[in-house]
Amino acid sequence: MARGGQRQNGANRANARARRGRELDNEGIIPILARAVREVEGAAQRGKVKPSSRTKFQVVALLAREERSRVKVDPDITEGQRADQLKRLDGIGTILAKTTARDTSLLSLLAEDAVVSEAARELKREMLEAAGVEVDPEELAAPEPSAATFDPERQVIPRSVLSYQLANPFLVPDFSGVSRPGHARRLAGWELIEPLLESFERAAGGVTSCMALPEVSSVKAPAGLELMHHQAQVVAAAAAGHRTFLLADEPGLGKTAQALLAAQAADAFPLLVVVPSVVKTNWAREVSLWTPHRSSTVIHGNGHDIDGYADIVIVNYEILDRHVGWMRHHGFRGMVVDEAHFIKNKSSQRSQHVLQIADSIRARTPRPLMTALTGTPLINDIDDFRAIWQFLGWIDEKKPLPPLMDRLEDTGLTPIDPPFYPAARAAVIDLGIVRRRKVDVASDIPARRIADLPVELEGEVGRSIREAERELARRLVERYDMALATRRTGVTVEGIDHDLVRRVATWEREDTTNGKAGSDGDNVFTMMRKIGQAKAGLAADYAAQLARNVGKVVFFAKHVDVMDQAEELFAKRGLTSASVRGDQSPKTRQANIDAFVNDPEVAIAVCSLTAAGVGLNLQVASNVVLAELSWTDAEQTQAIDRVHRIGQDQPVTAWRIIAAQTVDTKVAELIDSKAGLAARALDGSDEEVGSSVDIQTEALVGLLTDALTAREARA
Repeated sequence: MARGGQRQNGANRANARARRGRELDNEGIIPILARAVREVEGAAQRGKVKPSSRTKFQVVALLAREERSRVKVDPDITEGQRADQLKRLDGIGTILAKTTARDTSLLSLLAEDAVVSEAARELKREMLEAAGVEVDPEELAAPEPSAATFDPERQVIPRSVLSYQLANPFLVPDFSGVSRPGHARRLAGWELIEPLLESFERAAGGVTSCMALPEVSSVKAPAGLELMHHQAQVVAAAAAGHRTFLLADEPGLGKTAQALLAAQAADAFPLLVVVPSVVKTNWAREVSLWTPHRSSTVIHGNGHDIDGYADIVIVNYEILDRHVGWMRHHGFRGMVVDEAHFIKNKSSQRSQHVLQIADSIRARTPRPLMTALTGTPLINDIDDFRAIWQFLGWIDEKKPLPPLMDRLEDTGLTPIDPPFYPAARAAVIDLGIVRRRKVDVASDIPARRIADLPVELEGEVGRSIREAERELARRLVERYDMALATRRTGVTVEGIDHDLVRRVATWEREDTTNGKAGSDGDNVFTMMRKIGQAKAGLAADYAAQLARNVGKVVFFAKHVDVMDQAEELFAKRGLTSASVRGDQSPKTRQANIDAFVNDPEVAIAVCSLTAAGVGLNLQVASNVVLAELSWTDAEQTQAIDRVHRIGQDQPVTAWRIIAAQTVDTKVAELIDSKAGLAARALDGSDEEVGSSVDIQTEALVGLLTDALTAREARA
């Protein structure tokens, strides 16, 4: 009897464990994550992952990471149950990896410093509640800005600024023109930021992103200068009371003049201008040209020698952290952010400083003039709009602000209505997006073209690079074969498994970024650098020929050693060159630019892609040589448009030097594929967006695919 009872008790315990196992299979967060990740995977298979699915992807990844940590130490489950749950979480991780291989822009959402939006926090709360988990509101609250964004120890107050503050002790906030908070009605409770961004991807409809601008016969320009019609329209809009502009005209259409004259029309002084360091001196010159009756001061370092009483204060991003304190209380009535795509990463210090100052100006000044200047507002993704819109006061971290919310309410639509998207896009544009193309408003600027010039890398250098590329391909193939051999899904694919190829390329790029790959060989970055070094002499030789035959040439390179090689060759050929680099003092840099522009003996400007690709006027030349490739179409475009701009009277040709039969060729193709983002989002083009494709990953995909194809052909 006792033995029979023991057997019965054992059976009961076994049944209880089985029931508990089935409960664990169907309860908790894991089943919810499994359903959600399948939905994201399906969205990726159908095409580009939309903002709502990106949010779901990020939340699934965050919760899976947290659940894995919890399961590993959970004392209330058996080792068998623990192993089973970890295996299910591995399955979710595999699907996440497969999805990132389809859309590599999702990788940025997995970074430790990735911004978690309000929509993501809300979705996380909903998933946890659906899983029966008690949610701590404080845990899901938006994080406070990092204390490092305002470091009192680094703050300085230049003496003349202190004098200005003492001379104007009653600089108190003026709230007379500040709009009162609006009240959402139909759209209360809707997540609107993602649909607003999405509207620029899916609702262009062939319409250019440009607000309605007044027709003007003329706007008075300073003596000796001429303002073009498209420039005068922005100035007239400011004079009529418009106060926020995303001035996104194509590079070369005179945005600096428009910003300064708009500030003049709006009486937005004192005006703060935040710029890349390499164009500070140029901005001071532009001020003296376009607003000669206004004084300007340029801040260097701690700003001990600046004029605190100046109408226009010019500061570069890199030293903004030292001056945030006094700038927030200086009484600025306007702010210009030049090359505004520099603030696209909202977690960066430069972005947070800009947004802090902008918020302070709006809090103290009725309807300040806020202007963002960039010819390339979208570098990687439509999300690049976020920080710019926040700087302009159109949105905050969570929602549209009253001026935009009122426009959205007036549509009578919600994001579930398809017409909402074109209406929302129009509402944002009306707040102040101004985008004009050269072909439309400056037809007198001659055409430009990009001509690829293939070169053969010969001799020992060429053989070394080709061998290094083959070695990189071999390493990728080994990684692919190992992943194929250890795969446990049971899925078999005839021929090349392209999903696995993307995953391997993504792993390689991640390891390279983290410093883990290529310790015993080259990675895609070192390969491109070696190719640039090998092309340096050939590119310089071609630039020298152009200078001999057609006049002044601008030579762009990415690395200092390539610039050095080029300058040595030019000197040997008896050609005088001027150098524009990032490590030069503003005075030296400007002297070299002036020499190239004004001295007929200076035939070539040797320029850094990163340091000289913005803010320069080099239209004295009509030929550009791109000795090294950039990783983005935007950087390439900015460089070419130092020459192709207002004042150019010759057709412009950019000669792109491409190393044949190397990864250089693939990278050039990928750069061109990324050119569709601004065209689709801003210019109303139906061109497919290629910006979410990570060029480094795609280059590795190409290398691995070619190597596997060649292996199959040999088999």
